[in-house]
Amino acid sequence: MLEHVNLDLVLGQEEYKKRLRPLQQRLYELEHAVFDAKIPVIILFEGWAATGKGRLISLLAERLDPRGFRVVPITPPRTAELRYPWMSRFWLKIPARGQMVAFDTSWYRRVLIDRLNKTINKDELRAAYHDIAEFEEMLSADGAVILKFWLHISEADQQKRIKKLRKDKLTAWQVGEEDLLQNKRYEKYAGFVEDMIARTDSPHAPWTIVEATDRYYMRVKVFETIIASLEARLGLPSSTGAKAKRSRATKEMKGAVNA
Repeated sequence: MLEHVNLDLVLGQEEYKKRLRPLQQRLYELEHAVFDAKIPVIILFEGWAATGKGRLISLLAERLDPRGFRVVPITPPRTAELRYPWMSRFWLKIPARGQMVAFDTSWYRRVLIDRLNKTINKDELRAAYHDIAEFEEMLSADGAVILKFWLHISEADQQKRIKKLRKDKLTAWQVGEEDLLQNKRYEKYAGFVEDMIARTDSPHAPWTIVEATDRYYMRVKVFETIIASLEARLGLPSSTGAKAKRSRATKEMKGAVNA
């Protein structure tokens, strides 16, 4: 699956600048539309370390009303949280009706990082997938829109980015042991990712694999996917012409790659 993702897609800076502002404006309008419709929206980001999740989420939040949008960063469970069922802490962070929440990593940590660290056995892994499926089905049945993104880059690109971050004292703190282990065991981790997507991709909680080599392309694709999904849920016509733009942009990208 992941080996067939085209990581050479790029978007020119000028084209990116022209498209970003209208996308941010449309998302702002949709934020108010989902508030009026009382639809909870979950936007979940997983991906390789150093793909730029933080900056991407900042751009999403940049022009949104903070009363209707919040960001939830997920860290390893604390001691007190370990005393409860593992999914309990996520129930406390789901959006209210009419609210949008972006998760910077998520409950999928259980079947990715814990699996990589070998802190979960086969029975626990199987149970975790069952818990996740029930969790997302329940949220969807209650009216939630669930959008899941996997930000994908190559092993060499990740290694290069991590090296650059560690070289600068201002960014070295962003690289943790888990990130280094992820790159060291890239192929094994990629297998875990493919297993995760195969088991948890569904019509009510779909995965979108995002080609993240080029940050401009990555950001525009995420914006367009969110906007198209919310417009479809609200029964609104597409106002961005995303498909036509993406088709034209893809041709431009291919030309740039082949040049």
